[in-house]
This record gives sequence, C-alpha cells and structure tokens, in this order.
Amino acid sequence: MEDTTTARPVTAQGNSTAELVKHLSEQIGRLARDEVRLAQLEMMRAGKRAGLGIGMFSGGGLLALYGLGCLLAAAIIGLAAAVAAWLAALIIGVGLLAAAGIAALAGRAELRKATTPSPDGVVDSVRADVEEIKESAHR
Repeated sequence: MEDTTTARPVTAQGNSTAELVKHLSEQIGRLARDEVRLAQLEMMRAGKRAGLGIGMFSGGGLLALYGLGCLLAAAIIGLAAAVAAWLAALIIGVGLLAAAGIAALAGRAELRKATTPSPDGVVDSVRADVEEIKESAHR
C-alpha cells in the first residue's frame, strides 16, 4: 500500500503543486513590478507633455506682454506724430496679441491632455491580468 502523506500531487507536466504555487508567486511579483514600471513611464510622458504645455502657455504670456508694449508704443506715436508710424505699430501689436492667443490656446490644450487622472493603459492592463489570473485559478 502506498503512503499518501508523503506523496506530492503532480500536475500534467510533472511539477508539484508547491512548485506551481512558487512559480505563480514569482510571476505575480514580476508582473507587479512591470506594471509599476509601466505606470512610471506613462506618468513621465504626462509630465513631459505638461512641461511642454506650460512652456507654450508661458510663451503666449510673453508674446502678450510684447503686444501690449507695441500697443502702448502705437498710442504714444499716434498722439505724437504721423499716422503711418502708429498704424504700423498698431498692426504689429495686434499681430503679436493674436499670436499670443494662439500660443495660449495651444498650451491650454496640451495641459488638458497631460492631466489625465490615472494612466489608462496601466489600469486596463492590470484588469486584464487579474482576469487572466482568475481564469488560470479556475482551470
């Protein structure tokens, strides 16, 4: 008669249940570390995009300051002298303000893209991993 207390349960590939559990725990640990690395990469991308948006928004503010300077120069020249000089300064000032508005809108759009509350790809990946583990456990 065979002693069942010392016999190890063996799977189809010849691995014991203990070996399979050990292998599973190693894989889960590796999976968790990989998911954390992926989340870090996605957050770094979002940070870079936020930096770009902030830079563009700041550039828009600087262009608006130059536009205001040109408009002030246009008002001074308009009061002091010929129409052609202030009209030229007025056209340049309006052009700079339009460029500032475009840069500010582009910067705001980049900031909106960068401020995602959670890295969507990682969340979906973790959900898929959990489902796969659940399915594997039921087999």
